[in-house]
Amino acid sequence: MRTTMRSAMPGTAAVLALTAAALAAAVLTPTHAGAAGPPRLRGCGPGELCLWEKAEFKGQRHTYELAGTDIESCVALPEGDSAAALANRTGRPVTTYQSAECDETAEFNTYPGNGTWAPESPYRVRAFKIWER
Repeated sequence: MRTTMRSAMPGTAAVLALTAAALAAAVLTPTHAGAAGPPRLRGCGPGELCLWEKAEFKGQRHTYELAGTDIESCVALPEGDSAAALANRTGRPVTTYQSAECDETAEFNTYPGNGTWAPESPYRVRAFKIWER
């Protein structure tokens, strides 16, 4: 006995295509609180690296610009401070470190420039490096 499923599930290919497109958009497009695009980050402008004390871009914020930061140098947050969220709008890759000394035996991640939003880091960020392109 042969059964054809086409009539039983009309539009299955279209639904799968829409689901794949939605999944790709969710992975490739940063969202925040259900927004359609990047979150609005008060006070974190183009050319800046912003680090927030708490997840979801909340709490005390530290802001750094290329003009005041040595490229490829370890920059520690002020003693006792750490960050749980970040936005990299520097136009350059930024590596964040769990260690205040940028020690690579602890956790670290690199975020591309020109608009990377990370509402929750997988570890407490205590230092960073801004890289050449």
